[in-house]
Amino acid sequence: MKILVTGGAGYIASHTNALLLEKGYEVVAIDNLSNSSPESIRRVEEITGKKIIFYKGDTRDKNLLEKIFSENDIYAVIHFAGLKAVGESCAKPLMYYENNLMANLALADVMSKHNVKRLVFSSSATVYGVPKKLPLTEQSPLSATNPYGATKLMGERIFSDLYNADKQWHIILLRYFNPVGAHPSGKIGEDPKGIPNNLMPFIAQVAVGRLPVLKVFGNDYNTHDGTGVRDYIHVMDLAEAHIKALEKIDNYGVEAINVGTGEGYSVLDMVKAFEKVSGKTIKYEFAPRRSGDVDACYANCDKAEKELGFKAKYNLYDMCRDLWRWQTLNPNGYED
Repeated sequence: MKILVTGGAGYIASHTNALLLEKGYEVVAIDNLSNSSPESIRRVEEITGKKIIFYKGDTRDKNLLEKIFSENDIYAVIHFAGLKAVGESCAKPLMYYENNLMANLALADVMSKHNVKRLVFSSSATVYGVPKKLPLTEQSPLSATNPYGATKLMGERIFSDLYNADKQWHIILLRYFNPVGAHPSGKIGEDPKGIPNNLMPFIAQVAVGRLPVLKVFGNDYNTHDGTGVRDYIHVMDLAEAHIKALEKIDNYGVEAINVGTGEGYSVLDMVKAFEKVSGKTIKYEFAPRRSGDVDACYANCDKAEKELGFKAKYNLYDMCRDLWRWQTLNPNGYED
């Protein structure tokens, strides 16, 4: 059973690929490698002892998508492809709208033509905008405080409208919170190009000496220590959620499901946890808030457990331990 994974060389995708292969699926991956490395594909093959069918290219490229669907009997698609940095989206909104929305449209069009109508969409907690009440449930009000979040919200709308027009579709919108950690082997992990946009790879790169100091954006939020609070989930738990979604996808038309742990930790909580695991002191300095960030955001995960049989297994210690293993074994990421 072949699964097409868009953005297939990326952070979450690589861990999902490993789990898919271990569960007996075949993986077809497409990635333009703009913020990822082909080394992640090779290492997943090394971990699993199985091959990935890899196409280098952009998910917006309908001709390439036509080729992929013509050459492979695709059962379902897990759609990760897209730009994903909140701050960058505020600075370059048109780039985000063009890239993320056109990828959704091209993929949906080619899937329709080939009658492949099972889709797991990589959505985000950013679709909840500024939370009015925590924890967030799937019924919480939807809005967006930044262009990245807006593209995810529009993506959900596109795929929901697609189902409303054609009830043969089966679509699960996974709204996930903040993925962290790495594969227990230490062979694959998060390897952003340039200065990391996400907190935990930034912390890890400071700990390993690759970066001099962590910038903490904002210390005046309405939280217990003034820094932003988020729901962090181990990337292997997140990968498992995608497998569960595939297994149950035929039960649904279009369904949104939160994927998190239900626990909120601040930036400084994460710094302290990582210091404890690594034995390193993380030097940090406060910087102005980033545009589009909110005070706190964490999930109610009851629906994932009820509908998918999914519940996060890894705790904060596990997240930090596996991230530190990845970073120490690969101080310069996949360049090593």
